[in-house]
Amino acid sequence: MNSPDAASLARHDSLGYQVNHLGRLLAQGLRRRTEGLGVVPGQFAQLLALYEEDGLTQRELCDRVRIEQPTMASTLQRMERDGLVERVPDPDDRRRARVMLTDQSRRIETDLTTAARKVNSVATEGLSKAEVEAFMATLDKLISNLESRHAS
Repeated sequence: MNSPDAASLARHDSLGYQVNHLGRLLAQGLRRRTEGLGVVPGQFAQLLALYEEDGLTQRELCDRVRIEQPTMASTLQRMERDGLVERVPDPDDRRRARVMLTDQSRRIETDLTTAARKVNSVATEGLSKAEVEAFMATLDKLISNLESRHAS
């Protein structure tokens, strides 16, 4: 049995643990609502980025969703296999490919974003709009703090 001391950290007092737990719960909720659409949570961020701007390069997608190149390459392979994206040669630089949404991805955009909004709504139930906005601003600051440290 561990004795409580200055070095111990309870899970409920750990920002990392709590945010990770929240992330897993959000991903589980999203998975339940999107599995019938042929999309898993690990593909969702890429689709959102492409819905914002179709035709990004793999590097641009990595930068937008903060995923390492090897992980992105594997995810895009699965997404191609599943008919969600296709890679087409960049007309300005044939060595690069542009990641393009397929008709299938365009057809399910509304259903995907509705599913995500529903999960977010369940998660924020009982919170005021101001509380949600403050929480999102706090998350943005935490992310910014960690990204700036990672870059240096």
